Amino acid sequence: MKIIWHGHAFIEIQTQGQQILIDPFIDGNPFTKTTAADYSPDYILLTHAHHDHVGSTAEIAERSGATIVAIADLATYFAQQGFQTEGPNIGGTVHLTFGDVKLTPAWHTSATEVNGINLPLGVATGIALKIEDKLLYISGDTGLFSDMQLVARKQPVDVAFLPIGDHFTMGSDDAAYAASLVHAKTVVPIHYNTFPAIQADPEEFLKMLAPGQGKIPVVDQAWTV
Repeated sequence: MKIIWHGHAFIEIQTQGQQILIDPFIDGNPFTKTTAADYSPDYILLTHAHHDHVGSTAEIAERSGATIVAIADLATYFAQQGFQTEGPNIGGTVHLTFGDVKLTPAWHTSATEVNGINLPLGVATGIALKIEDKLLYISGDTGLFSDMQLVARKQPVDVAFLPIGDHFTMGSDDAAYAASLVHAKTVVPIHYNTFPAIQADPEEFLKMLAPGQGKIPVVDQAWTV
């Protein structure tokens, strides 16, 4: 399995000949050099409805026919526009061709602008992915909470993607503690330095982790898990 971090909270996974995009925020993302036209995924997974996570989902899914996987309310919003969707709720798992997608709690809000109105669409979630017998945890935008430890109830997390930008999510100190709760083998900081309000130093975050536990990927470059 190959993983690519495209900056902010946009993650790409390549496995078994399939491409999975998570929170494909592209336009307005100052890190990635890619464009929406570069992607033709099989699935798009969304943690919540904020614009910096939904991003180019509609454009990409319309062109590629990708299935959008999101919490039920957000999935329904896309299904009503004619997109193929899977809409579990928190605690629910969908079994897809590449592996299992389970939605986990996240402490955050979730809304998108529709006709000039900020419309709530379900609640924010995290995502636990079981792929190739490995467990990936994308916490989504969230504050720290003790039930994160339940993600690792059956096996430790192989790779955890945790926000460190503070202000809208947990900051570095809380993220480091979250890494210990899920027994993460590898921790990737996300959701930082995109906007003035979420400035953070990822190198300082890595110092809060065990030696070799933290990883700052090169944006748009794949690594193997």
